[in-house]
Amino acid sequence: MQWLKLKLCFIFIISISIRFSSGNSGRDPNGYITYCPCMGRFGNQADHFLGSLAFAKALNRTLILPPWVEYRQGELRSRQVPFNAYFEVNPLLEYHRVLTMADFMWHLADDVWPESERVSFCYMERKSLQEEKNDPEKPNCHAKDGNPFGPFWDTFHIDFVKSEFYGPLHFDVHHSAVAAKWQAKYPAETWPVLAFTGAPASFPVQLENCPLQKYLQWNSRYRDAARDFIKEQLPRGAFLGIHLRNGIDWVRACEHVKDSQHLFASPQCLGYRNERGNLYPELCMPSKEAIVRQLKRTIKNVRQTQPNNEIKSVFVASDSNHMIGELNSALSRMGISVHKLPEDDPYLDLAILGQSNHFIGNCISSYSAFVKRERDTHGFPTYFWGFPNEKDRHQPKVHEEL
Repeated sequence: MQWLKLKLCFIFIISISIRFSSGNSGRDPNGYITYCPCMGRFGNQADHFLGSLAFAKALNRTLILPPWVEYRQGELRSRQVPFNAYFEVNPLLEYHRVLTMADFMWHLADDVWPESERVSFCYMERKSLQEEKNDPEKPNCHAKDGNPFGPFWDTFHIDFVKSEFYGPLHFDVHHSAVAAKWQAKYPAETWPVLAFTGAPASFPVQLENCPLQKYLQWNSRYRDAARDFIKEQLPRGAFLGIHLRNGIDWVRACEHVKDSQHLFASPQCLGYRNERGNLYPELCMPSKEAIVRQLKRTIKNVRQTQPNNEIKSVFVASDSNHMIGELNSALSRMGISVHKLPEDDPYLDLAILGQSNHFIGNCISSYSAFVKRERDTHGFPTYFWGFPNEKDRHQPKVHEEL
């Protein structure tokens, strides 16, 4: 019995500490922002998160940290994974007020956001996939129509009683006075929660919001797992991390390169105004031969310029083909071993890539962009497949700018 009392007391103390570590010490009179991270997979959601965090700070509202939306093979409905399953909450509080969505719904929603007052926000009417729901006289956000929209809000038993169209307001708080307009149109006294059908942010992430990555820190589980893998599985010495994006969905996405100035995260290497060049196919889908050539060139350059920090191994993260056999064959004579996780874990891949001594990523991929932003906060070098273009490699200043 005494043991049971101690256990219950411990659980109570932990629940209280979690509540306060999430920034929840009572109702925020300035209001809240919540949203569904309903566009794309993790890389896109991370871009949107940084923008949403900046937007919440500009409006001086607490950001409700949404779960990450994940799609598992063979499952029809998305899964919602708690924000803090991967990242710490407390470092975000150094920048702005935040709390997890579960914390808000369990402790504050009944008072702050009763069921009869839950309104969904969208720029303009969002058509339903079910034609009978579309009423020209009653435009609607249809915030729960489709996947992941429905499963996301259902996770927290949230239904909306009506829709609010916020157009022509927008989310660029860095180059306009739009934050004051949001506050004037939607004061917290009458609109305590702004619940968006999608992230209140642009994609790719605005340049001004990239530094916010320093507040997005891996939790102890992933920090420890990354450290243990590097220490126990990789040879002692420097290692080179690489990201190979080569799944069939990516092959199809790369077909749009020829018709675009920007594609996904391409501004991370080309610049937001294409000041470092225009798109070309090799940026999106480099050949196996080009990958091997660039790996060898990078390893040799490091050996020449940093002889005391010689690369001993390569760690590969990929959504499909890790090319372990091809890379081992190509690099074995250089004394380089090639490694991957024994079981796929894209988040642990990210945590390891962030700690690599050197990193080569995909310019177009928002997954690679997450790694680059994290490395930028530590001053670690990042390169990109096929960049600069083969014919421009005599211009070393391009990489220096990155």
